[in-house]
Amino acid sequence: MILLDNTVISDDVKEQFFVCNYEKCKGACCVEGDLGAPLEENELEILEKIYPHVKPYLSEEGQKAIDEQGLYIKDWEDDYSTPTIDNKECAFAYYDENKFLKCGIEQAYNDGKIDYKKPISCHLYPIRVTKYDEFDALNYDRWDICSDACILGDELKVPVYKFLKEPLIRKYGKQWYDKLEKEIDSIK
Repeated sequence: MILLDNTVISDDVKEQFFVCNYEKCKGACCVEGDLGAPLEENELEILEKIYPHVKPYLSEEGQKAIDEQGLYIKDWEDDYSTPTIDNKECAFAYYDENKFLKCGIEQAYNDGKIDYKKPISCHLYPIRVTKYDEFDALNYDRWDICSDACILGDELKVPVYKFLKEPLIRKYGKQWYDKLEKEIDSIK
């Protein structure tokens, strides 16, 4: 494990390979699981601000789920997540013409309508962050729906931390990421 500032990083983050293979999974992470996307408290206000710009990208079912449940829900552990459509896909996801799931928030970002890419938990996947009082624990989350991403990452020899450079910098800053790279290089 790597100790860096207020983070504890699992060795899997440097040792495992991963590159999303969207052509194979078709956005399965937006529909699998028992809840929508985990949200940080600071993201709740962001969702309220951007929703008018994101709403046109969503399906009627997604809009209806948000109308009924709100922009976010609080789960049994007092954590926040996005609402879902019939306990399946994230309400912010929509199916494109190829029946692939895409994120309405990310599409609004890509079209220049908003300056928020998507929930950090989605952007950081397959890293899951567990917050403790004194530190964040960054762990690699193994999920069978991502097996093609593991295969592609292995073929391309891209470790998880390199694949997730952009969201790691978004979450912890460039200086933190540079220190992480230095630490990993020194271990090799």
